Amino acid sequence: MEKTMMFIVCSTLVLLCSTSAYAQKGKSPPSPPISLTPTPAPAPAPEHVNLTELLSVAGPFHTFLDYLVSTKVIETLQNQANDTEEGLTLFVPKDKAFSSLKTPSLSNLTAAQLKSLCLFHALPHYYSLADFKNLSQASPIMTFAGGAYTLNFTDNSGSILVGSGWTNTKVSSSVHSTDPVAVYQVDKVLLPEAIFGTDIPPMPAPAPAPEVDSAAPADAPDADSKHASSESSSTPSSSYRIISFSTRSFLVLAFSSGMALLL
Repeated sequence: MEKTMMFIVCSTLVLLCSTSAYAQKGKSPPSPPISLTPTPAPAPAPEHVNLTELLSVAGPFHTFLDYLVSTKVIETLQNQANDTEEGLTLFVPKDKAFSSLKTPSLSNLTAAQLKSLCLFHALPHYYSLADFKNLSQASPIMTFAGGAYTLNFTDNSGSILVGSGWTNTKVSSSVHSTDPVAVYQVDKVLLPEAIFGTDIPPMPAPAPAPEVDSAAPADAPDADSKHASSESSSTPSSSYRIISFSTRSFLVLAFSSGMALLL
């Protein structure tokens, strides 16, 4: 009986030890902690510029905006500004530039020519004012109208000059210049040779300067001359007074002597 109990106890101990050893052997070591590196936030998308709203508020650019809308060029430029990485550079003439344009007239242009004229005022890339120094060395630069529609740029000590053959003007102010859209004001309408031809009338000669009469006016008498003249005019009067006084003295003396002799 005792042997049986001892056998049962020993068997139980052996079984427990085997189970514990097997459990420790099958247990996998703890995995090292995972360090999570934060993912950098994506760069904010550039703010879209509403060209119609911008040109309506700034300026006045109403005439040019009307041309952009009527030819639907505004949609092309807006898509270029919003949906491409190249961006857009736009040159906008003020209303006065259109009202002062006499020759050539824009009223005779076809719809296709008017559309090309509007596209001629845009470059299919964003250029800051500092970029025009390099553009002046790479001129002529193709515009959004493509083909022979090119512009020449000159950086004259910081002043940006724009030439199109028919037009020579300058960038007078920056309306908006934040990548990807740059809008610059120009003083004149840009007229391409591809539409108006190369028979450009000469610039009118400047008006001659008025002639200045070289004859100097006669010198007015100065104060010294007046004083000398006054003294010379007063001299005869003084001499006359002296002579009159001497004559009277002589007569009085003669009369006194005659009276003394009679007495």
